[in-house]
Amino acid sequence: MYYLSDRTGWWNLYRHDGTAVAPMAADCAAPPWELGYSSYGFLDDGRIVMIAREGPAHRLVLVGEACVPVPLPYTSIKPCLAVAGSSVALVGAAPDLAPQVAVADLAGDPPRLTVIDGAGSCTDAATPYRIDELRALVYPPAGAADDWSAPLIVRAHPGPTACSVLRLDPQVQFFTSRGYAVADVDYTGSAGYGRAFREDLNGRWGTADVADCAAVAAHLLDAGRTRPGQVFIRGASAGGYTALRAVSQDGPFAAAVAVAAVVDPAGWAAPRFHRPQVARLGGDGVTAAQLRTPVLLVHGTEDAVVPAGPVVKLAAELGSLGRPHELVLIEGAGHDATDLAAELRLYERVLGRS
Repeated sequence: MYYLSDRTGWWNLYRHDGTAVAPMAADCAAPPWELGYSSYGFLDDGRIVMIAREGPAHRLVLVGEACVPVPLPYTSIKPCLAVAGSSVALVGAAPDLAPQVAVADLAGDPPRLTVIDGAGSCTDAATPYRIDELRALVYPPAGAADDWSAPLIVRAHPGPTACSVLRLDPQVQFFTSRGYAVADVDYTGSAGYGRAFREDLNGRWGTADVADCAAVAAHLLDAGRTRPGQVFIRGASAGGYTALRAVSQDGPFAAAVAVAAVVDPAGWAAPRFHRPQVARLGGDGVTAAQLRTPVLLVHGTEDAVVPAGPVVKLAAELGSLGRPHELVLIEGAGHDATDLAAELRLYERVLGRS
């Protein structure tokens, strides 16, 4: 029997007697708030293949007499491995490569990779660079010169214990192809950095995450990569709560986009499934009177994860106060609702371009 445990602070694989298969300072599993993941498997020769995640980057490793990386063109691998014989089927991606289904035959060295389904590489995709000390991925505008400076969109991922992913993102490309830079922030509480970092958000949701996003914005302002009044924050779900909290106080952000956003953590905890997580995270609710910049609220009418009611109420309160805002309700959409055109209109309006 094998099992996953983060007893050392990292999700690692263990045998039934408690010995670690391959101890490492990396997470070999995703946060267990979704079911059905499979991040490791067993080849017919007894070797173990598994995913190791360090920050936003994933790699496949092979454990036999030693633990060795498998050379693959992917920096993102979904935790849904399927193993048969000497081969493993996976879904992999990279910053210039959309997710594709592939089979890696690990019998030989190097392994033989066969792509089953998926597009080829995107040669004109914006390639990110990492700011490791701030746990951020920065995508310059498409075709930018070395000394580029551009309006900046800081993105807070959902979860809040999810993380940024190092793979081709059409939403990022939508904005970088229009002259914007995008920064994905793995704020305090993100997965991929060990249990201590993940749990450091407990009791500080809406504070620590906001500070980390603001620190990335400040870094890029200081570096001349963007200018005051041209920095925006965008988040979805739990990241939408971060975005709203960020513009509920003084900071670098000129506007916020909140998609499928949590407005009040206490209200979000109404379903029993959410209650333990919200009890640990804490976090104050967002009120209309607190918001200091224009906001765009995007929500699906059929969102069962974060119902639209609190966002509709927030929009009504903003209207009664005369605060600049826009509410986009997408009929029939669920938790994955989005409206990139509305986002772009907000940014262009704040920049004085429309």
